[in-house]
Amino acid sequence: MVCLSAEVGIGRVRENPFKRDDKVLVSKVASDGQDLKGKILKAVDLIGGFSKVVEKGDKILLKPNFNTGDAPPGSSDPDFVKAVIELLYEHGASKVILGESSMFSLSTRKVLEDTGMLRKAEEAGAEIVPFDGGKWVKVSTGGKYLRTVSLPERALEAKKLVYVCCMKTHRWAKFTLSLKLAVGFMKPSERMMLHARNLEEKIADLNLVVHPDLIIMDGRKCFISGGPACGELRNPNVVLASADRIAMDVEAIKVIKSFEVSNLEADPWSYTQIHRAVKLEIGVRKEDEYKVVSM
Repeated sequence: MVCLSAEVGIGRVRENPFKRDDKVLVSKVASDGQDLKGKILKAVDLIGGFSKVVEKGDKILLKPNFNTGDAPPGSSDPDFVKAVIELLYEHGASKVILGESSMFSLSTRKVLEDTGMLRKAEEAGAEIVPFDGGKWVKVSTGGKYLRTVSLPERALEAKKLVYVCCMKTHRWAKFTLSLKLAVGFMKPSERMMLHARNLEEKIADLNLVVHPDLIIMDGRKCFISGGPACGELRNPNVVLASADRIAMDVEAIKVIKSFEVSNLEADPWSYTQIHRAVKLEIGVRKEDEYKVVSM
């Protein structure tokens, strides 16, 4: 078993470059259905731009959400993911690797093919790496509720990690946003036990060994109940960007909560995923440590 440190996880623990006046930034850009790529670029520009993360020649691991092949936001929108791939190349990446692992009963490659993601990723020049076809490495998380986890060997090689998240509720974890996206790095056979008890605490513990450099959330559609594969649909029509998982998830919860009959009615900071992540110092600790910039 490998013991991971801040130097050898998926991505790396770095000082958040997306700050202003010592406050972490989260952007929120209205998306009217026109110029999707431009809206994503604007969301990242508002917090400081891709250049804060991407250096010329970088190899970037891109993690979308294709646990299943359900329509967005049940899974990622292939057009949204393709636009992010193109933007990473345009800002200097030498290679973008789309890495994913679908739920244990599904073939990741088949899911990517059926949703059209495989074709669109290849059109954009990304390398496709289905984690379920590779080797797994058992690591120690240092957490209390999830002590060990098997992670993809290919993912452990990544020095830069970009998330493309969906915005949705989850029947068992309350919500699945940026913190829970890390579950897609787990060996599928281990995910069943993840749900046995203390699911939300385990999600936070997993984030001790997975560290995204940039998070871009597709909030054009969301589930306000149900999820993760299907649920009651609403259309917030926003794109969010940040590098802080807690700030991102708190703001996404606020968006979901803004709709009537949403399942997320409580204070975002009271949810176990957030509370545990704060205790583990994964991101901001309270509301006044981050700022929302919008247009």
